[in-house]
Amino acid sequence: MPVNPQDEDDDEAGPPGLPPGTPFYMTPAGHAALAAELHRLWVEERPKVVEVVSWAAGLGDRSENADYQYGKRRLREIDRRVRFLRKRMERVQVVDPAAQTRRDRVYFGATVTYAREDDREVTITIVGVDEADSSAGRISWVSPVARALLGAGIGDLVRVRTPQGMETLEIVTIRYPPA
Repeated sequence: MPVNPQDEDDDEAGPPGLPPGTPFYMTPAGHAALAAELHRLWVEERPKVVEVVSWAAGLGDRSENADYQYGKRRLREIDRRVRFLRKRMERVQVVDPAAQTRRDRVYFGATVTYAREDDREVTITIVGVDEADSSAGRISWVSPVARALLGAGIGDLVRVRTPQGMETLEIVTIRYPPA
């Protein structure tokens, strides 16, 4: 999950466009992916890099030792990402869409099909900021489209500002994973 490196050490930053301290909502699958990445980095990758750096340091002149220099750089990258993941995991609020009791409205985790003004239908799933992937149809709950859809029901018309101007979307279907 790509992350802006400038934001990695910013403890108080909330999701884009929302005030600091706003929770980081995430699906159980997204949370599991972050936990797996943290485990892989800390338990598998980091020890291997430490081993290479230790071996390279023992060879002598570190100023011209590419293995040593690359290894130290990679350790800094791993440590920065581990810090970010640990901070994120502390603040994340896991929301299970399968547990949603009110399935007639759009809430976090819903898969929504909506019709655009040109009659094209688009299907998206509303997920956490770190899980968003527009090419896979997963949009962040803080995106303009998701914010316009939240709380609406089938047949409702919602307005959203797009780069081309205001557009009206009609909600066609709302689905949640089985409970």
